[in-house]
Amino acid sequence: MINVGIAGATGYTGQELISLLTRHPMARISALFSTTEEPKPIAELIPEFKNRIDLICTKLNLQALISKCDFIFLALPHTVSMGITPKLLQAKKKVIDLSGDYRIKDIKVYERFYCHKQSDKINLKKAVYGLPELYRAGIKKADLVANPGCYSTAAILALTPIAAFDLADLDSIVIDAKSGVSGAGKKATAELLFCEVNENFMAYKINIHQHIPEINQELSKLAGKKLNVTFVPHLLPLNRGILETIYIKKHPKAKNNGLKLLKLYRKFYKKEPFVRILDEGKFPRIKDVAYTNFCDIGIKEEPDKIIIIAAIDNLLKGAAGQAVQNMNIMCGFPEETALG
Repeated sequence: MINVGIAGATGYTGQELISLLTRHPMARISALFSTTEEPKPIAELIPEFKNRIDLICTKLNLQALISKCDFIFLALPHTVSMGITPKLLQAKKKVIDLSGDYRIKDIKVYERFYCHKQSDKINLKKAVYGLPELYRAGIKKADLVANPGCYSTAAILALTPIAAFDLADLDSIVIDAKSGVSGAGKKATAELLFCEVNENFMAYKINIHQHIPEINQELSKLAGKKLNVTFVPHLLPLNRGILETIYIKKHPKAKNNGLKLLKLYRKFYKKEPFVRILDEGKFPRIKDVAYTNFCDIGIKEEPDKIIIIAAIDNLLKGAAGQAVQNMNIMCGFPEETALG
């Protein structure tokens, strides 16, 4: 049994972490912290936890976090984690950071997209990018895991086989992505008000979203050359879920081999418990992955292009579920524990 702490427990991702960990047979939540709330029972702040967990959620206290916890989830705003992670690692704690602070290895790129100085260059080098389907061996040995972004998770899983085996024109990738409102976090901004989101649909951060460098970084590794995708996110009038439609031009001499491509995807992800490759002619829907840790992928091949559709729950496979999956790997627990 490990003692687990959550910093940022009152956000949407923190709430999902609590929900998953309260049913984890090998993890005990021993401390909950928030950056803004005064000390209150977590069940008072989030009533769904009444009679499930009786901990007090307090303002973030580094010493209490270190003294009470063996394993720590940082569900904090971007740029906050790097200020406390070095001390947690010095205290021999295992850490999963769910912000963008340790995802981008190129410091200049990080600082351009996040508009903040990267102050923990030492641990940035040590951090393992927490996509289990690609980095399970590294995650298993890691003390610090950078949990991937939600859009990035869906895009990278959808494109990995094509990038790894150079099966299309990788310079032509266009990602048309849509997310529910919880992907923006629990912040009070005008554009996220009910009356602005309801019965509305809009693009935002067009080709400047902070998940672009993650996608480029990981696909470039797989391809062995520098890639720059076109990425346009949209805000759906839904609470949760992501659906991405990805377009890639074929190589000029490529043959029509859709069934072979589908077969390759199935073989590539055969042993992955949370990736589901759909049958020919079937395509993902958000409702099929909501409240699960699955990534569903469907493939359509045209004479001149490949279209891939991927869907995940942004709060689970895109955040808390993937973080618990990573914790299971780091601690040697069965990978699907608490995620079924």
